[in-house]
Amino acid sequence: MRHVVGSMLVLAVACGGGHENPPPFDGQMALRYVEQQLAFGPRVPNTEGHRRTGDWILAKLQERADSVEVQTFTHVTTTGDTLALRNFVGKFRPAAVERILYMAHWDTRPQADRSPNLGQQQLPVPGANDGASGVALLLAVADALSDTPPSFGVDLVFVDGEDYGDFTSRDDVLIGSTHYADQLTPDRFPLFAIVWDMVGDRDLQLHQEGYSVQRAPEVVDRVWSRAADLGHGRVFRPTVAYTMLDDHVPLLDAGVRAIDVIDFDYPPWHTTEDTLDKVSAESLQIVGEVAVALVR
Repeated sequence: MRHVVGSMLVLAVACGGGHENPPPFDGQMALRYVEQQLAFGPRVPNTEGHRRTGDWILAKLQERADSVEVQTFTHVTTTGDTLALRNFVGKFRPAAVERILYMAHWDTRPQADRSPNLGQQQLPVPGANDGASGVALLLAVADALSDTPPSFGVDLVFVDGEDYGDFTSRDDVLIGSTHYADQLTPDRFPLFAIVWDMVGDRDLQLHQEGYSVQRAPEVVDRVWSRAADLGHGRVFRPTVAYTMLDDHVPLLDAGVRAIDVIDFDYPPWHTTEDTLDKVSAESLQIVGEVAVALVR
């Protein structure tokens, strides 16, 4: 993801059949999911770490979700390389008409171009927060939903090729989310969609994102209000701090009411310092409780 710039529709979402309390979310397990991804190594497309991570995500979804879809596709980069990519979609209550979509990217950046050490700028980014935290969140949400089914249909979408190329020109980035959005037709649109990105920072502060507020303000209000109800208002700050080119933009462009939940105040972003010690179970717990409560 990249920092590119510095009349409300009411969601008709009924909550029939909900639970007295949201199903449990396990932040410690989510942290272990982060650790497992890092053990595979950088998840750069066309590498062994990328292949092994994708197989692991698929196996986890097959154990938990009611059904799983794999979108396998290729992308030719501006330099002529062919990337073999996969999106994974875990569906809960697949027959339900009213659906909520959660998305996270599972790839990592091939070059740590923002590392202050010039010698490290050609190294891949470990991606503990930028990549692994969003995947871990969605897998731990899958754990909770497999124990207690949601009130709505839920699609957990793990997209590939988000962080490969150049965000300033939009070349070879947001590849998986663009592919996913291209496959959607209006009759399959979710009620709303949330992209969860960089949500494990130990010093977590989730400000509202500019495109989200401009183009899906009712979804922003739903998420931040729910977080406040759960006592997480100190983390979910009701102010706009940045506007991001991220995986929600292809969804918005396709007509989906989508927002980005992201902590972009993260100094290790796109550096070799994006490591496990920068992520906490406490931060993942806070975000996970909100994510699960939204699909009660």
